[in-house]
Amino acid sequence: MRANLNTVIAAGLLLGLSSVAQATPKIQHWQAPSGAQIYFVENHDLPMLDVAVDFPAGSGFDTAEKSGLAGLTHGLLDLGAEGMSEDDIARKLADIGAQLGGNFDADRSNISLRTLSSNAERDEALTIMARILQRPLFPEAVLEREKARLIAALKEAETKPESIASKAFSKAVFGGHPYGLPASGEIASVEKLQRSDLDIFYSTHYGAHSAVVALMGDISRAEAEAIAQNLTAQLPPGGASSEIAQVVMQSSASTLRIPHPATQSHILVGAPGVARSDKDYFPLYVGNYILGGGGFVSRLMQEVREKRGMAYSVYSYFIPMQQPGAFQIGLQTRKEQADEALQLVYKILREFIDKGVTEKELDAAKQNIINGFPLRIDSNKKILDYLSVIGFYHLPLTYLDDFPARISKVTVADISAAFKRKVNPDVLATVIVGAPEDKVSGEKKKAEKTEGAGK
Repeated sequence: MRANLNTVIAAGLLLGLSSVAQATPKIQHWQAPSGAQIYFVENHDLPMLDVAVDFPAGSGFDTAEKSGLAGLTHGLLDLGAEGMSEDDIARKLADIGAQLGGNFDADRSNISLRTLSSNAERDEALTIMARILQRPLFPEAVLEREKARLIAALKEAETKPESIASKAFSKAVFGGHPYGLPASGEIASVEKLQRSDLDIFYSTHYGAHSAVVALMGDISRAEAEAIAQNLTAQLPPGGASSEIAQVVMQSSASTLRIPHPATQSHILVGAPGVARSDKDYFPLYVGNYILGGGGFVSRLMQEVREKRGMAYSVYSYFIPMQQPGAFQIGLQTRKEQADEALQLVYKILREFIDKGVTEKELDAAKQNIINGFPLRIDSNKKILDYLSVIGFYHLPLTYLDDFPARISKVTVADISAAFKRKVNPDVLATVIVGAPEDKVSGEKKKAEKTEGAGK
C-alpha cells in the first residue's frame, strides 16, 4: 500500500530535534545551466522532498495603475497549466499525496512543493510543478472568477478596522513607493486587469536567471541538479529588473485618525526600518526583542498591558525586505484611552532610543533567542524557508551557523547606535482607526480652518 504523506510527516515528528536541529544543515549552492541559483540540503531521515522556487515578482513590482497584478499572477499559476485544468492539478496531487503551496509578499513570489521522495510519487509531483511554473495558462474564466472573488474580499476588507489600519499605515509610511501599495490591489485597478497583463508580468518577472530554487530532503546532489534544471530550463526569458525602487525615508511625522464604529481603536506607529542585508540587522533584532518582540518580557507589554491594562496585546517588529521594510508598533485599546495609550507608546520608544537597554535585559534576550534557535530549524519545511531567504537575499551560506554567534556578539552600545540610526521618534507615521469621534471632528475642523486661511 502506498505510504501517505501525512502519515510520514506524523511519524517524522518522533525524530524531532534529534534528526535535524542537533546541528545546522550543510548547504550546497550552485548555478544551474538555466541560470537559476540552487540551494540544497541533503537529508535522508525522512522519505520526503521539499522544493521551493522564488522569483522577484512580489507586489513591490506593481504600479499604482495595475496594483494587484503581481498577486493575481502568483495566485493563478496553479489554476491551469498546459494540458491540465485546475481540477486536474488538484486531483493529480491528491492521488500521490503531494502538497502544493506558496507565499507572496512585496519582494517575492514563492511556489513550493512537498512530496514523498519515492520515484513514482516524486517524479509525478515534480512534473506537475514544472508545468505550473513553465506553462501556466491564466484561463480567462478562472481569471474573471478570481477577480470577482478578490474584489469581494477587498470590499469586505474596507469594513474591517485592522485592514483599514494596515492599508493606511503602508501608505503613510511609504507614500508613493510600491511598498505602499496594497498587495491585493485596489478595487478599481483589479477590475481593469486583463489576461494579457498577467502574461506580460509572468514573462518578464518569472525568468530563470532571477529564480532561486531551494531543495531539502531525501535526494542526492545529482538528483537535485537534475530536478532544479528541469524546473527552470523552460522558464520565460525574463528581463525585468529584480531591483525594487529605493525607499525614501520619512522627514516629518504624520497622524491619521479614521473614524470607525469598532469598540476599540486600532493603532499603528512606525516608519521605514531596515533592509535584509543591513549591517544593523542583528542589533535591531535583539533590541526589538527587548522593546516589543519578546512577548510578555518586552518593555511595551510590561508597561502597556501588565502595569496599566491598556491593551491585551502590544508589539513591535521590523520587516526586513530588499529595501527597508516597515518598523511597526501596534496595539488595540478602548477608544476613550486611545490617546493616553498612544502617548505612553511614544514615551516608551523615546526612552528606549535615548537610554538604551540594560545588560540584564540584553543577557536575557540573547539567552532566549539563542536557546530558541534550534526550533527554527527543527523541520524540513523550516530549513527550506531559510534556504529561500538565504538565496533570495544573497546571504552567506554560513548564515545558520553564524546566527547564534552574531546574536551573542551584540552589545548594549550596538543596539543603542542601531536604533538611533534607524528609528527617529520625531518622524513616525501614526494611524488610528476607530479614533474618538471628537478627535476626528476636531482635527477635520482644524484642517479646514487652516485651508481657508490660506485662500
